[in-house]
Order: sequence, then C-alpha cells, then structure tokens
Amino acid sequence: MASDTVLPVEGRRPSAEPEVHTDQNSDEDYENIKILIVDLLQSTSPYHVKLGVGKLSSRNRKALVVRASNSSNSFDSTGPIAPLQLESPVGQFLSQILASHPHLVPAAVDQQLEQLQTDCETEKQKEEQSASSTDLVLYRRIAEVKANERRKALEEILYTLVVQKFVDSNISLIPSISPSSADPSGRVDVWPSPHGKLEEVHSPEAYEMIQNHLALILGNRLEDSSSVAQVSKLRVGQVYAASVMFGYFLKRIDQRFQLEKAMKFLPEQIDGRENEVTMENGAHMDVEDSASFHRDQAQLHPEVSSWAGGIGPGGFDQGIKPSRLRSYVMAFDAETLARVATIRSKEAVSIIEKHTEALFGKPEIVMTPQGTIDSSSDEFIKIRFGGLRRLILEAVTFGSFLWDVESYVDSRHRFVLN
Repeated sequence: MASDTVLPVEGRRPSAEPEVHTDQNSDEDYENIKILIVDLLQSTSPYHVKLGVGKLSSRNRKALVVRASNSSNSFDSTGPIAPLQLESPVGQFLSQILASHPHLVPAAVDQQLEQLQTDCETEKQKEEQSASSTDLVLYRRIAEVKANERRKALEEILYTLVVQKFVDSNISLIPSISPSSADPSGRVDVWPSPHGKLEEVHSPEAYEMIQNHLALILGNRLEDSSSVAQVSKLRVGQVYAASVMFGYFLKRIDQRFQLEKAMKFLPEQIDGRENEVTMENGAHMDVEDSASFHRDQAQLHPEVSSWAGGIGPGGFDQGIKPSRLRSYVMAFDAETLARVATIRSKEAVSIIEKHTEALFGKPEIVMTPQGTIDSSSDEFIKIRFGGLRRLILEAVTFGSFLWDVESYVDSRHRFVLN
C-alpha cells in the first residue's frame, strides 16, 4: 500500500495548507469548515473520495482561515498516529482530517454517516422495485458488494473515532511491535510513557477492576517495571485482544453502574461507603468471589491464564482486591451477564482483530496432529514488565473507547443488531 494512505502526523504544515492561529475557534469559522466538508463530500460518492479531497482549492485557501486552539490534540511524533492503515476512501479521507484538523473529525464523521444512511435507504428502495428474477439475482450481487464497501467504511469510521479519543486524551498509541534499533538489547517497548493518562480516562471503580485484571495477568510482576522478559509474540497478541474485549465489557458494565449509582438504585450491599464493599460475610468473602470471577475470566480467555502462569506465578488470588464494581457484576443473573459480555456488532469484532494484527503481525499458526497449536515456530520478543503493563492498559482503554464510539455511531446510523 502506498505510504500516503497511513494516518500521518505532520511535523510542519505545508505552505499550501490553510493558515493556523492559536486563538479560540469562532462559530463562524467552524461553520465554514463544516460547509467545506459538506461540499467535498457532495462532490463525489463517499466510496470514491480521492486522496486529495481533503486539500483546499486556491480559492478556498484565500477565503478560509482555520483557527485551532492551543491544545494537545496532536503528538510530537513523526510516525503514524495508529498502527492500522485505513484502506477505504472514506478512511483515508478521515485520516487526513484527523492528522491536520482533529477537532473537525466529528463533523466529517456525521456527514459520512448521513451518506451511509442515505445509501442504505436507496438500496432498499431499489430492491423493492426489482421485479425480474434475473435482474434480482444480479442486483443482489451488486448490492452485496456495495454492502461490504459500506461495512468497511463503517469499520474505519469507528476506528478513526477511537484513535481520535486517544488523540484528545493526548495518549500516543503503541506502534507496530518490532525490535527497536535504538535499543541494543532488541527490546520492543521503546515507547513514550503516558504518565498516568491511561488510568485517568477510567472511573475509580473501573480502574479497580483494571488493576485486578493486571494482577491476574502479571501476578507478582505487577510492580516490577524494569525486568525484561522474553515472551511469545503470539501470546502477547492474544492477551492484548482479550484485554481489549475486557475493556469493552468493563465500560458497558461501568456505564450501567454509574447510572444506577447516580439514580441511587444500587443494592444496599453494594451502595455502602465509598471505599468499602459491605458484604454479608465480610471483605474476605468478597476476595474469594473475586478469585472465582477471574477464574471464570481465565476459562473464557485461556490465553490469559496460560501466558500469565508462565511469567507471573502467584495464582488467581495474587493482588486481587475488593471492588464495588465487581460485587455489582457478581449480582447479575446468568442472562444479564451473558448479554453484557457480548460484543454487539461484527464491525467491533473486526476492528479488534485488525488492530491487534496491525500491532503484532498476522500469526502463522501451525496445528499439531493432536489439534493443539504448535508453539515451536513462535516468535519471541524482549519486553519489560512495565512495557507489558503499558500494552495491557492501552488495550483495556482501546476497548473502552470502542464501546463509546460504537454507541455514538449507532445513535446516528443503526447497525448494532443485538
């Protein structure tokens, strides 16, 4: 793929781009930007947007001045913003907006979603009007191709919004995992430190659950940030994907918890003092429930337990602490728990797979005659336990942001089925 299709970060704005000032945005300028985006989108089909569509004509350059606030919406990096390269015309167009004017991404996304909705309604009308069976078969094939294009565009809209939330939080995403030439030992975790920002985006109750998730995976290595481990790249990728799903489910549960907490609907045994869970058998019972809960998590994601057992001994009880949110989850019936532990859309599943693959590469999985994965061909990487913690925290945050943007997009373009 050509290098100009990645999500770039420009160290210096080319002279052909509109002038940028550091004072506050005016409503008039923002409306002008929205009008410009509408004009660009209406000039061609959203699935045939040229790479240069984000560039302004000389006439518009003279008439339009972009005013950007002096905020930390962009990174001081010369690499791509995210590891996944967007391929659809819509994704490439949003990549340009994200790189140059990230505060305009919501307006651009809204226009793209309106166009997607219009296209879907048009396709339904055409299908209803089709009479001939021969024409219907041909039309259905064409409609299937167009539906796949729309789905890919929708995935990349969701991915762009997730990346934008990292940009807005001034958190740089980890680039594709590979040994760094800057480190003599060949470690892969030569990344900028977010300095607590990954923790700050979560509620206190959710972060308690995240700490227990970290304890489950890292065990007694949780506080060891400097020691270097040599671990299977495939295993780390599996743990990363499992942590993204954990973050997705956690945000879904936490939103419900925070709403019931604000409405004072929490059960009495949970809605106790702010830093204490009032359980019938005391705090010790809560810790046992926690261990049971994490055993269930390990059964759902065996790659977590097998990998954690190899580098972080200490068992499931290691570092597990009482948590109000966990007690809230333990009170769910089986049907409710099954519902909240489900990823709602195929697009979200595809994003998790593609983002993880962009980070760790596409694994070459070889099966043994016994039906197990042959680990003899695994690629091993060197990484500090602090780097592993950073990876897991990013994955959980990615899943949390994915839930948010999926809900936002679904409110404007219905695509979530369950």
